[in-house]
Amino acid sequence: MASIHYEDFEIGDVIGVGTVGTIYRVTRRSDGREAALKLLSPAVSTDQQIVRRFEREMMILAKLNHPNIVGYLGDGRHEGQLFYVMELIRGGTLKEVLQQSGPLTWQEAAECGRQIASALQHAHNHGIIHRDLKPGNVFFTVDGQTKLGDFGIARDLRANDLTDAGLTVGTYAYMAPELVRGSRDITGQVDLYALGCVLFEMLTGRTPYVGDNFAAIFDQHLTAEPPRVRAFGVECPVELEKLIVQLLAKNPDDRPFNARTIQGILGELIADMPREESDLRGRDRAASAVKPIQVRLRDRILSGQNARDISWKTLGLVGLGVLAAIVLMFLFGNN
Repeated sequence: MASIHYEDFEIGDVIGVGTVGTIYRVTRRSDGREAALKLLSPAVSTDQQIVRRFEREMMILAKLNHPNIVGYLGDGRHEGQLFYVMELIRGGTLKEVLQQSGPLTWQEAAECGRQIASALQHAHNHGIIHRDLKPGNVFFTVDGQTKLGDFGIARDLRANDLTDAGLTVGTYAYMAPELVRGSRDITGQVDLYALGCVLFEMLTGRTPYVGDNFAAIFDQHLTAEPPRVRAFGVECPVELEKLIVQLLAKNPDDRPFNARTIQGILGELIADMPREESDLRGRDRAASAVKPIQVRLRDRILSGQNARDISWKTLGLVGLGVLAAIVLMFLFGNN
């Protein structure tokens, strides 16, 4: 891991707060580059189990270097607190995009899925299983590129596992059956199952399995037939629907062989889109299709950011109005 100094950065606003740490927007003093700094909370800095998990997260991120994974810049200590610095992603999360503008087109979903699959294959090649793939952990750059982040509960198959035997980890709406059962003998197939859940949600706006509580959803992960996206009125190629059903297979052996297989299938679907450049073939043809899809994703992201800005401005104006009304009532009420 690359050792860096806390004093090398100018600390800015808080951009995220979790159970074990706080994430700040920072600026590197040497070159003005903005980044994100995650600082372990002093309240848990004496808990050796949490410290080991934080160190494991840093070690995992240091192993990964891929355009579709949030970049790692180094780590260090500040007044006894561990911290690490990572790439600052400004476009928000897939979860936010779905909440603000609704489901994606099948082309947008396929391109996001293709990039996520590429990130997963890189992680799996290094023995890393993410275990918590979900829309909230999929980030966008402002130009529409997809970035996989938050490896806080990832498992490194080449290191000692810190998870207690039989402990269920992950987010229940996206958990593969073997994770639901608390199996210790897991593979990258759990991430492929989660990718199936995420693709389904990108297209329909909801997770494959819903229920009143986690037990009801767990039962569906274990026993229910995978739903079909086209049953929800989604227009998409039959091959994409079949891929999602295969990803949601109960038996890991019935899912695609690896993430690269998924990347290839989604890439072919994008490359086969009807368009004017019909004379292009292979890699050039796929590249010509990806560019307009990322432009559409970029426009979604920017419109969502504008909507958030307007909402905060509106909230601020309403707050000022309420404050003014209270002041006037107080003044005239005393008269």
